[in-house]
Amino acid sequence: MNGEPDNKTYNTFIQSLGAALRADDKPPADRKAWDKRRTALRAAMFAAMGPFPEKECALQPKDRGVLKRDGYRIEKLLFQSRPDVWVTVSAYVPESIKGKVPAVLAVHGHYPWARRDPAVQVYCLGLVKLGFFVLAVDAFGAGERHPTPGKGAYHGALLGASLWPAGQTLLGMQVYDNRRAVDYLLTRPEVDGERLGVTGASGGGNQSMYAGALDERFKAVVPVCSVGNYQAYLQAACCVCEVLPGALRFTEEGDVLGLVAPRALMVVSATQDSFQFSVAEADKSLNRSKAIFKLYDSENKVVHPHFESPHAYNQAMREAMYGWMTHWLKGEGDDKPIPEPAFEVEKVEDLACFGEGERPKTFVFPTTFAAREAKRLLSAFDGQIRDHKEAWEATAVMLLACLRTEVFGGFPKSSRPDAKTFAAVNKDGVQTRPVKFEPEKGLPLLFLVRSKMGVKGPAPACLLLHLDGKAEALNHPLVAALVEKGCTIVAPDLRATGEAKPEGGVVHGAPDHNAAEHGVWVGRPLLGQWAFDVRCLLDWMATQPELNPERLSVIGIGQASVVALCAAATDERVYAIAALDAPATLVTKEVYAPGTRMGLLAPNLFTVGDVPQLAALAAPRRLLIGGAVTPQGKKLTEKDIKEAYRFTSEVYDLYKAADKLTMLEDAKPEDMAALLVL
Repeated sequence: MNGEPDNKTYNTFIQSLGAALRADDKPPADRKAWDKRRTALRAAMFAAMGPFPEKECALQPKDRGVLKRDGYRIEKLLFQSRPDVWVTVSAYVPESIKGKVPAVLAVHGHYPWARRDPAVQVYCLGLVKLGFFVLAVDAFGAGERHPTPGKGAYHGALLGASLWPAGQTLLGMQVYDNRRAVDYLLTRPEVDGERLGVTGASGGGNQSMYAGALDERFKAVVPVCSVGNYQAYLQAACCVCEVLPGALRFTEEGDVLGLVAPRALMVVSATQDSFQFSVAEADKSLNRSKAIFKLYDSENKVVHPHFESPHAYNQAMREAMYGWMTHWLKGEGDDKPIPEPAFEVEKVEDLACFGEGERPKTFVFPTTFAAREAKRLLSAFDGQIRDHKEAWEATAVMLLACLRTEVFGGFPKSSRPDAKTFAAVNKDGVQTRPVKFEPEKGLPLLFLVRSKMGVKGPAPACLLLHLDGKAEALNHPLVAALVEKGCTIVAPDLRATGEAKPEGGVVHGAPDHNAAEHGVWVGRPLLGQWAFDVRCLLDWMATQPELNPERLSVIGIGQASVVALCAAATDERVYAIAALDAPATLVTKEVYAPGTRMGLLAPNLFTVGDVPQLAALAAPRRLLIGGAVTPQGKKLTEKDIKEAYRFTSEVYDLYKAADKLTMLEDAKPEDMAALLVL
C-alpha cells in the first residue's frame, strides 16, 4: 500500500499517468518521419476538438457602428461563424492605405472585458498605429457572447464544459471561430491575405498557438504567457477553453508548436508566471519544436524571449511582438523590438456591438449550442430502436462498447484489489468497519462497510455512492432501512471525493473542476474513473464470503446516480440499481446549477445517450428512480419524472419488465429498501 489517501492522492496519480503516456516521446528523426507524424497529429487534434461544420456558412457581416480616430478607425462588427452563431468584433483599420496591408488577428485571454478590455486594446492600437489591419474577436461565451455579458463574465468551468457531452469543446469552438475570422479578413479589400499574423496572451496565447498550428494562412504566430507543456497543466487549474481532450494520449505541446514550422513563431514567457506557463516548462516544449524547425532549416523562425514580469502582455512584450510581426509580415527591420506608438484607449462601452437590451434573444451561447448538438445526437434514439427487443439489444451492445472505449477511455486491466480491513466499530447492534484498497496502483481509497450484527448466511449488499464521500452517503435515511433488512452497505470515497478530494479544486461553481479537467487531459474522464472504482468495489464484494454475489446493488444519491447508472450499464453483476434525486437529464440550455460536478460531463457522452438512455441500459434488471431534478436543481413531480424517463420505460416494456422499473417522486426509506432487497 502507498499510505493513506489524502487531498494529494488523485493529483499524484493523474500526474503519473500523464508522465507514463509521454515517457517514450522522441523527436522526429527526419522530415519524412515528421510529415507522417504531422498528418496524424492534425487529425487527432481535430477529432479531439469536436466536429467542424461540413460546409462553411455565409459570414453575413453586419456593421454596428464606427469610431473615427486620428490615423485609423475602429469598426464594430458581427459575422456568422456557424449557422446562427455570431462573433462580436472590433476591426482596427489604418487610414490612408496604399495597396494592401498585413493583418493581425487579436485574441484575448481571461480579461474582464474580453476583446474590449484595455489590456487587449493596447496591442490592437499599437499594431494599427504601425500600419497593420487588426481584427479583435470575442471568444465563444466570453465578452458580448456571454449569456449575461458584463465585467468579468467567464466562459469556462460549467459553462464551457457543457459542450463536452455533446462532442464539442470550447477550444474547438475558438479554433473554428478564428478560422472564420481569417475568412472574414480575406474579404476585406485592405488586407493582404498572404501576410497574416495572430497574437494574444494567457487564454489568448493558447488560442494563438492552436490557430497558428492548425491554420497555415497565419505566417507569424506570437502566443504570450501561455506556453508550458501539457503535463504541467496537470499541476494547475486551467480554463476549460485550454483543454484538448485526451491530448496526452497522442502528443505533448512541443509538437503542437512544431506544426507552425516553417512559419514564424515567437513564444513569449514571463519569469514570474505560474508554474504551468513558466520559462522552464515552456523551454521543454520549445526545445522539441526547435528540433522540428531545424528539419525545415528554419531555426531563425522560432524564438523564445522572456521578460522579468508576472503574467501579462506588458509594453516590453508588445514591443517585441511589433518587431517580430513587422519583420515577418512586412519584410522590414531585423525582428528586434519596435517602440510602442502613442495612443488612447477607448471606453469599453464605446466598443460594444450591442447596447443594453439590444442583443437578439436568439444569440447562441455554449449551453444553447450544446443543447442544440445534444438534440441532434439524441435524435438517433427516436423510434426505430425501441420497436423490437432484438434491435435494442444490438444497439445496446454498440452503445456499451462506445461508453467503455470512446467515452471512458477504456478501463485498466481489472484485478482483485489489494484490500486491508481495519478494526470495526460496533454501536446499537450495527457494525461499521473501514477498508482501504487500491483500484489502481498508487491510488489508495477508503470505504466503510456497515452491517447488522448477527445476520446469518450470505447477505445482500448495496454499494452506496455519494460524490461528497462515504460519510455523506451513510447519512442518508435509506441506510438504516437497508441495514434493518439485513443488507450490508458499502460506502466508498470514490477517487477525488470525500477524504480524497483534492485541495483547491473548486472553480466558478464546479466543485471538482481541476480533478475533472485533469482526467480529460489524460483521456480518462472522471465519470469513467468513478465507474471503474465501482467495478473494483464489486470485484471485492463478490469475493466476500459473508456477501451474496447474486444480490449486489448499486445506489446513487444525487449526482452520483449518473455514476451508478454508468457502472451498472457496464457491469452485469449488478442485480438492482437505484437513482435517488438524480438529474433527469444533463441537457440544458441554461447554465448548470452551482455545485454540479464537472466530472459528469464526459466528452461525447451523448453519443451513448442522456440519463434516460443510460438508465435503459440497466434493463431488464430492477431499477428505482427515487426522485429527480433538473440540471438547475428544481425537483420534478412524478408526472415529470415519468415523462423524462419515457425512453427507459419503453425499453423495459420491450422486455415485458415494467414491474421491475419503479419511478417515484417521493418514497419512504423502508419502501425503497423493500424494492431493492428482495
